Amino acid sequence: MARTMSLDHIRNIGIMAHIDAGKTTVTERILYFTGVNHKIGEVHHGTATMDWMEQEQERGITITSAATTCHWSNVRINIIDTPGHVDFTAEVERSLRVLDGAVAVFDSVAGVEPQSETVWRQANRYSVPRIAFVNKIDRVGTDFERTVEMMRERLGANPVPVQLPLGMEDEHVGVIDLVRMKALVWESDSQDARIETIEIPEEHLERAIKAREFMVEHVAEKNDALLAVYLEQGDLSEAELVSGLRSATLKLQLTPVLCGSALKNKGIQPLLDAVEAYLPSPSDIVAITGHAEDSDAELQRHPVDEEPFSALVFKIVSDPYVGSLAFVRVYSGVARVGETVYLVNGKKKERLGRLLQLHANKREDIQEIRTGDIAAVSGFKFVVTGDTVTDPKAPIILERMDFPDPVIHIAIEPKTKADEEKLNATLKRLAQEDPTFLVRVDSDSGQTIISGMGELHLEVLVDRMVREFNVEANVGKPQVAYRETISKKAVVEEQYERHMAGKNLFASIRLQIEPAERGVGTSFVSRLQAEQLPASFVKAVEEGVLQSSRSGVLAGYELMDVKATMLDAHFRVEESNEISFKTAAAIALKRALREAGPVILEPVMDVDVVTPEDYTGAVVNDLNARKGRIQSIESRQNAQLVTAEVALAQMFGYSTALRSLSQGRASYSMEFARYEEAPKDVQERFAPQQLLME
Repeated sequence: MARTMSLDHIRNIGIMAHIDAGKTTVTERILYFTGVNHKIGEVHHGTATMDWMEQEQERGITITSAATTCHWSNVRINIIDTPGHVDFTAEVERSLRVLDGAVAVFDSVAGVEPQSETVWRQANRYSVPRIAFVNKIDRVGTDFERTVEMMRERLGANPVPVQLPLGMEDEHVGVIDLVRMKALVWESDSQDARIETIEIPEEHLERAIKAREFMVEHVAEKNDALLAVYLEQGDLSEAELVSGLRSATLKLQLTPVLCGSALKNKGIQPLLDAVEAYLPSPSDIVAITGHAEDSDAELQRHPVDEEPFSALVFKIVSDPYVGSLAFVRVYSGVARVGETVYLVNGKKKERLGRLLQLHANKREDIQEIRTGDIAAVSGFKFVVTGDTVTDPKAPIILERMDFPDPVIHIAIEPKTKADEEKLNATLKRLAQEDPTFLVRVDSDSGQTIISGMGELHLEVLVDRMVREFNVEANVGKPQVAYRETISKKAVVEEQYERHMAGKNLFASIRLQIEPAERGVGTSFVSRLQAEQLPASFVKAVEEGVLQSSRSGVLAGYELMDVKATMLDAHFRVEESNEISFKTAAAIALKRALREAGPVILEPVMDVDVVTPEDYTGAVVNDLNARKGRIQSIESRQNAQLVTAEVALAQMFGYSTALRSLSQGRASYSMEFARYEEAPKDVQERFAPQQLLME
């Protein structure tokens, strides 16, 4: 079947922002004005289309990134509405990996908030062009100019307003379009209000002229051809401005800034026009680069239907009724229902059972997927997040996504023996779905431990187990995911000799461990030449070291930031094998750790508290009592922003404490910053006595 829509008329975009900036409200208006929905859903009523999970409707937040498709003017827009809460940052990460463009939503009262910075950095990492929408212009305390300035200062962005608000707070009636130099006025707050295009009112004209000059200068300086026109004529035409803005946006040289009030239905239609005008189509994206299946040879796939099929699995949803749904973004080629594709990472061939077009939790069967499409595949048995799906005759491995390590864990057990198998199967499905959710069995206690990004993250997952999968479980109290490292260098020699199954086993190695830079992880290198030790034995030593590093010698926590070096080794042709060297490496590492000054590391969080001025003292005192380090206190509109660094162990139950301190008027956000050495009382709690005495 031939392509029905040109690639130039497709936009794959994400809506991203800090929690409560209005992402889902913006998306609901987009769905209404594009005709997908005939009724607007509201987050505060629990009726938002994109917040379809019961947990989202109850909490009024987005938890999982939801995908949908709509049409506006001449373009088809595939939208992913991403979460704003830091516990679900992996949802943003994997969405941005496959999107061509993004709309960053900002609260015009709060400005650039902590999670706004996080998602902006994520978008920078994947070089995603974006436009900004300054929302909630109708609220008391709104400040459009300050929000734009915060984008420049905090995000290192180059924001260029292409609109100005027409009236602020309760006087907000529309926007000034600086490209056309016209005012757009909504006759009411109704969702079906008529938009009237008028001349810019006299009292706003001078401000609009200055803002337009600023816009024209910034567009011209990014384009030599337009700069020549500007220097000659002193202005640019509407077509030249749109072309220049689009070109500079795609090159990440500037960010067009629009404004409005999504809740009051103002500014959404011009935002959709801007998505069409300034954000990239799949054909604007350069060829995606990957590498060959069995080598590091670089390969490319261009965004055309004629190239071999290639797609990336960026999300997996475990549906109790349909089974596993794999969300894919197609980068090249065409695939049809019934065809065989190749999962490169797992080296498995699978058949495309069902292809589904997504609209939140509703699905529509389709017969094929083409370059630029975002869709879901039902029926994959071996898929994991980050897999590359390709034509079996032309495999390519696309870059996977990196996800942060979990910082909190809890013990979980089935309520009855009959639930044990069901619990294990459910945990496996949830772990397959969420790469930041880990499940393990504690080797000492035999308990099942689940790990995640925060209290809310684990709370939601446990809630889903009960509601979606009908699994009842007993859950322990949240625990901090500590890590272990070392404070000094140590060198050990380990000679492993055993007689097993009528055969002698021998391996001898000299291993050095030393502290590495914080945050680089655990690594292994060998200083031996190929003739000193066979490559298979070197590989076995590396496996022994890295596997053994999963539990330290103090409290069994995973090791981090340790560099292990094999200085010397001896083997016997008849008695040495991979198992003997792997075992020797594991024993040597444990011995070396005890001699290298092992220490406990704890996760430290960046905490931002927005509080009315009256409660600032109480908030600061409470953070100090939690052994937090106050970084700054800034004045905001009618509030104070307190920024601090606090150990995660001190932050359990903080939301309840903060409500009590501020009579429910303060709010906070928390984000993982780094691991650092835990205080003495924590070290003493975990360290075995013999190590403390040493």
